[in-house]
Amino acid sequence: MQGVMVQRMVTGGIETIVGVTQDPSFGPLMMFGAGGIYAELMKDVAIRLPPLTDLDAKEMVNPSKWRRCCKGTGIHRFPIRDAVEDLLLRLSAMVEDIHQISELDFNPVKVLPKGEGCRVVDARIMLK
Repeated sequence: MQGVMVQRMVTGGIETIVGVTQDPSFGPLMMFGAGGIYAELMKDVAIRLPPLTDLDAKEMVNPSKWRRCCKGTGIHRFPIRDAVEDLLLRLSAMVEDIHQISELDFNPVKVLPKGEGCRVVDARIMLK
């Protein structure tokens, strides 16, 4: 073992998934949708080509099944959606800057209550 990382336990929140894959024809593709156990169950994701615009990020955070899953949780309030949109925009910039990323999987990303933002709970990044 080379080391240990200890971090605070993240509880609560709505699970989402954020990912990047390299397509031979289009280059990097970004994905957002329901995460955790719902990623395979709901298969409700939005896909866009980076670099993302503010409008792209807003549209990605609006998958229909994911929105219904969040009903009553306050997820529609702007500070929460803004945190997810900000994550997508920052990831888009990272993918544009670091061309060695061949795959990236953040699952789950916990979207926390109003004012607390979101946290990447599990991450996998593969480089070329």
